[in-house]
Amino acid sequence: MDTILIIEDDKSLAEGLVRALSSEQTKAVSCGSVKEARRQLLANVFALVLLDINLPDGNGFDFLAEIKEKYRVSVILLTANDLESDIVAGLEGGADDYITKPFGLAVLRARVRTQLRRRGDGSVSAVPSSGNLYTFADYRFDFEKMQFFHGGVSVELSRTEQKLLRILTENAGITLPRERLIDYVWTDGLEYVEDNALYVAVKRLRDKLGVADCIETVYGIGYCFHPEKKSETQA
Repeated sequence: MDTILIIEDDKSLAEGLVRALSSEQTKAVSCGSVKEARRQLLANVFALVLLDINLPDGNGFDFLAEIKEKYRVSVILLTANDLESDIVAGLEGGADDYITKPFGLAVLRARVRTQLRRRGDGSVSAVPSSGNLYTFADYRFDFEKMQFFHGGVSVELSRTEQKLLRILTENAGITLPRERLIDYVWTDGLEYVEDNALYVAVKRLRDKLGVADCIETVYGIGYCFHPEKKSETQA
């Protein structure tokens, strides 16, 4: 189930949005301040954030930048201002979409579904990305120091393997298309990447770390990282 965080200080509007966006597939929660939103974002993983520009304890544009710096999550801005300058500022600040008040619920739901679909195909993720440390089972990956351990034993990874591991772990549980992985891992301006380059990189990563059961091949699409599968095999 996808969880949506609504950051809106108008209580009646926030309650209406929670009702409108709650379903069997989605859960919506709301808060009315930057302070409470920070607490929610630290404590939970969200698929999407609806962010009001005008908040009682902070500027929505500033908080947008904070969210985008710390979390890989889509953000739709809610604003009463339809000024072109505000819209441009929001989009350039990292917002994925915007809706000006007043708005129809049908339009809102359509915009929300669009962002959730993007998350589903691996385009975005709500996994916190502020930290450089990732741990699961008996693995410890420190991407900042470029140190990778399995059972306390250091494993040497190439830069390509490190980049591939990072995007997989940051998007755990999400199927990432081959094209997205290639674009992320090979960012040195190469116009052509051999067809089997990604396959080889994935195989080497599986072999070096012993995570063949964690990196799932989704045939015809790409790859998906499942850290819980390693815990299951060790149980």
